[in-house]
Amino acid sequence: MREGGGKAVVASTTVANELPEQKIEQVNVCPLLLNFTVEPFSFPKPFLTLMNLHCSPDVHTFLCKAFVPACLEQVHVIHPCRNLCEKVYSDCKQLMDTFGITWPEELECHRLVSCDETAAATAPVTTNAHGTQKTPGQTRRDYGFWCPRHLHTSNGQGYKFLGIDQCAPPCPNMYFKNYELDVAKSFIGIVSIFCLCATLFTFLTFLIDVKRFRYPERPIIYYSVCYSIVSLMYFIGFLLGNRTACNKADDKLEIGETVVLGSQNKACTVLFMVLYFFTMAGTIWWVILTITWFLAAGRKWSCEAIAQKAMWFHAVAWGIPGFLTIMLLAMNKVEGDNISGVCFVGLYDVDASLYFVLLPLCLCVFFGLSLLLAGIISLNHVRQVIQHDGRNQEKLKKFMIRIGVFSGLYLVPLVALLGCYVYELVNRKIWETTWVFDHCDQYHIPCPYQASSGLLCK
Repeated sequence: MREGGGKAVVASTTVANELPEQKIEQVNVCPLLLNFTVEPFSFPKPFLTLMNLHCSPDVHTFLCKAFVPACLEQVHVIHPCRNLCEKVYSDCKQLMDTFGITWPEELECHRLVSCDETAAATAPVTTNAHGTQKTPGQTRRDYGFWCPRHLHTSNGQGYKFLGIDQCAPPCPNMYFKNYELDVAKSFIGIVSIFCLCATLFTFLTFLIDVKRFRYPERPIIYYSVCYSIVSLMYFIGFLLGNRTACNKADDKLEIGETVVLGSQNKACTVLFMVLYFFTMAGTIWWVILTITWFLAAGRKWSCEAIAQKAMWFHAVAWGIPGFLTIMLLAMNKVEGDNISGVCFVGLYDVDASLYFVLLPLCLCVFFGLSLLLAGIISLNHVRQVIQHDGRNQEKLKKFMIRIGVFSGLYLVPLVALLGCYVYELVNRKIWETTWVFDHCDQYHIPCPYQASSGLLCK
């Protein structure tokens, strides 16, 4: 049997394993989901050595079930059990080391399910779902995720997708349809232009009259500069499309278009460094803005006294993002975003998203909001004290309104972003499982939560 034209062909053949004390029987065989082309009565050459040397009494049985599995009524494949795999591997390990035979990753014993080899197999009743035959009402078996052939990557690149090494996510995005991607990309491009214009306007206003923005308002300028660069990065990503975030397909190696993972791609790495650094720096400058407002309103610090601490503000605002960026580069956590065209972190790595994106943003919102509320309470107390001074009370009221409006304009989008991150983290596993389920037949890999009698066969 052979895979041709992207489809698996079910063949009917006589499986003569040439095993002692075993009968020759007529069965249907289905293609195993390995990267092997298997003809009837043939195995990959390295495994013929193991068969000829009889390194284990069960080696013939195991290899026949692995490479020429039986198919019940052309719908379910019977694969070897884990205990049989472990026994054969243990018996043959010494010979494998001697002859330099590598055990296939797809046949690692932990991927197989513990079951009873002697149990009778019965053909179950099947139903049709998502265009694929699915089997209800029986013991479930999950083989885990097997990397499709066209998503395999070469060794040493540090790629990892759904827990599998040397595997990369597909490009374009695996969760969206083409027209949805077009709408999303256009939206990101338009919003990035609008944000770039707004932040540059604020910065140019500052350059016209530098003395106008003193502390505690000065952090607004640095905040605007940070987000003007962030907007510029997204606009560049919009112009580049997927040229930076995705690897080109290689027809010779039979590798499809995949997402860039890791810091090997220089352009992607530069986009990541600039985008992540200024995203975190902008958020920290907002926190510093709330600190300066609190010092001015709650602690009655003068503008000059706050300005004396500017060196510390700059050290924190630029130092922490720089440290986090270097950490991520050292950990090789750069990931291409095939929607926006930029590179960021945590798009496919849940832990990186949690500890390097969600957690820092949550801490900034918590501290910033706490200081903001403390400052507003202090200003309200001052307002009550000077309630008979109408002129000063009016100035204070305008100042409080400015603080509230600016903080709201920043906090509402940031809280919405945090909500999106939380929603994504909660549902990521479901999305990934659904994607595997929808594409398992197309990619000839095990479908998730399959029946105990084996994988689905076309």
